[in-house]
Parts: sequence; C-alpha cells; structure tokens
Amino acid sequence: MLTMNYRDRIYPDTTQEEILSEWMETCRIAYNYALREIKDWCNSRKCLVDRCSLTQEYIIPADAPFPSEVNQLNALPKAKKVFPRLGEVSSQVLQQTIKQLHKAWENFQKRGYGFPRFKKYGQIKSLLFPQFKVVPLIGNNILLPKIGLVSINLHRTIPEGFVIKQVRLLKKADIWYASINIQCDVNVPEPRPQGHPLGVDVGLEKFLATSDGALVKPPKFFKQMQSKLKSLQRRLRRKQKRSKNYEKQRLKVARLHHKIDNTRKDFHFKQAHALCEGADMIFMEDLDFTIVAKGFLG
Repeated sequence: MLTMNYRDRIYPDTTQEEILSEWMETCRIAYNYALREIKDWCNSRKCLVDRCSLTQEYIIPADAPFPSEVNQLNALPKAKKVFPRLGEVSSQVLQQTIKQLHKAWENFQKRGYGFPRFKKYGQIKSLLFPQFKVVPLIGNNILLPKIGLVSINLHRTIPEGFVIKQVRLLKKADIWYASINIQCDVNVPEPRPQGHPLGVDVGLEKFLATSDGALVKPPKFFKQMQSKLKSLQRRLRRKQKRSKNYEKQRLKVARLHHKIDNTRKDFHFKQAHALCEGADMIFMEDLDFTIVAKGFLG
C-alpha cells in the first residue's frame, strides 16, 4: 500500500471561512467536555474506599464504566439533541475529534507521562474529513460535506490508480490548506544499489556535508527575522486580549511565523533536489532531522 499526502491551498469565501472557524471552536468544546469526563472518572477513583477524602468526593458510582472512545462516540447523537450546536458540525469531523483525544490518552498510558490537556481558545486549527462517498475534487474545487464547493489551487493532479482516502483542512494564520491523503494498492519493490552513491552528514557548524566535499551553510531564517518578530510581539502584548486590534496584531505575528516555516520548507526542497541531481543513491544518518533542521536553520 503506497500512501502520499498532497498539500494545496484552498480559498473559502467569507461564509465558508466563518463556518469552518465555528466548527473548530465546536470541536474544541467537544474535546474539552470529553476530556473532563475522563478526568472526573479518574479523580473519583483516587479516594480510598475505607476513608473520606478532604479534597474531593466520590461522586461517580463505583460501577460506572470508563468513558471510553466507544461510549463517548455513542453518546454524540443524544448530545446533539441537548446541544444543537453539535449538529451543525459534520458528524464524521466531530467523531474524529473524540478519536484524537483517545489517541492522546492511549499514548499517555503507554509512555506514562503526557496527560491530555484542555484546548484553549483557538488551539484546534485543523478538521479531518475521514472518508468520501464520491471523489471530492471537481475541477478546481473540492467538495466538502455541509460546506459545499471550495476553490483549491491544485499544484499536482492525482496520479492514475490513486484514491483519495481523507482530507484534512489546516489553518495557518489566516491561510487555509487542504492536506489530501491518497492511497494506491501497489507493492513498491526494494531499491537496489546502482549508480553514483552520495553520503550526507549533518554537522554542527555546517547544515550538511556530502561525501563529494560539498558544504552547505545554515541559513538561519529565524535569526534573520527575529528583530521584526520581537517588535510585533511587543506590540501584541500591549493590546487588550480578544479585542479587534489584538486579533489584527496576532495575525501579523502568525503570518511571520508562517513565513519562517515556509522559507525553511522551501530551502529543504531545493536542497533535496540539488542532492538528487548529482547522485543516484543517497545515504544519510538515522536521525530525527525535523529537530536538527530547526536548530540549524534558526
């Protein structure tokens, strides 16, 4: 099974943008409510059965089941009758929010640390549409449930034989993206060594060094824009939170962070293409380059 992700920019109109933003806030509320049920259930079990707690009461019955993923998903239809706001969101998008919470809960149980936290206002910035009955791409538009057709800038066409499995909408600053997950049921053969080999090593003083003797300096994008970012953040601190001026200034800071992120990605892609042009095989260290690259690029 071959899986790839294409990220393209979308252009929702004002009404669609308001609906998507409202969906994110509703999903945040549903996430926090489900997390509160889990925390209440855990806290009710902390008190010993042979004594009374001075800080909390045993308010949940002993035979009450743990609010598992299945139980909370089954409770969504009843919750929509009590809270009509939940019914405005696509049912599958809302279900994915609960599943995201329980993935975090399972990771916490495996690691022993990293208990899920409540999401603050504006912290949920993505929506996942897990499946589609028909192909959502129609010309230069993408068809989303309860949203309708949204204009999309497709940089690459979907290859023949691939099927769209899911779409995740991302909001970065005031820019919207669609991350399209495509799959194809094929077996990819193991590559065989052939042609000119090239070894790549990540250094401390240099971004990378190759076995052919090429050295690449770290560009330090963050440090180049740090003074401007510091000035924008200083202005943001002086604004009253949740005011219109605060939101305008917050967007300026978010846009600059997004620009730094884009310049890093652009540098990575161009560097990868430059390495591929001069070699048939590339060998690299088994490192977490996402963390290393941020340190080197600045």
